[in-house]
Amino acid sequence: MRVLVACECSGTVRDAFIKKGHIAMSCDLQDTVTPGPHYKGDVFDVINDGWDLMIAHPPCTHLAVSGAAHFAKKRADGRQQQGIDLFMRFTTVPIKKWAIENPIGIMSKLYRKPDQIIQPYHFGDPFSKSTCLWLKGLNPLFHNGEPTLFGDPITHTHSGEWFEWIDKKTGKKKRQPMWFKDAWNLPPEERANVRSKTFPGIANAMAEQWG
Repeated sequence: MRVLVACECSGTVRDAFIKKGHIAMSCDLQDTVTPGPHYKGDVFDVINDGWDLMIAHPPCTHLAVSGAAHFAKKRADGRQQQGIDLFMRFTTVPIKKWAIENPIGIMSKLYRKPDQIIQPYHFGDPFSKSTCLWLKGLNPLFHNGEPTLFGDPITHTHSGEWFEWIDKKTGKKKRQPMWFKDAWNLPPEERANVRSKTFPGIANAMAEQWG
């Protein structure tokens, strides 16, 4: 199977498919962090190269509800619309099977509800990070023999670690998963890469089930 992993510089999903014997390439405007097949540039330069499956991770900075406090500015200067346009462009690619991944955000209303919401702890990584999947030609990812479909109650054990902190601007206490804290001291671009990276358990499940 020929697999295109769009908007990925970590190589995590790409390498999971390669380990299963597939021909996989990641694509991003940045260099790949992990050596492997990678196209640095616009993913739409290579979108017509005969892919059987695409897994896309469009930037969520201007779409995720975690940044809702900045939505007004982003709408005014056009950044949010650029994010929306890129996301929607992935829904029209000439590839029969695709998955688009994003955190909980505005695309659930502007496009449609995701087919599935998963967590890293569903697949063996002890962390929380709500991840939406919009699917075409693919089944939802199974874990423990059951899919987590949109709207279904999640009954699996939550083993993620959390930390609490005080927002200096509002004085309110906030609670976030520990993996998020680890990125605080990094430069902005590196911080974004850490927070958007797909956890290995999810990547392996994609390669195992969709491959």
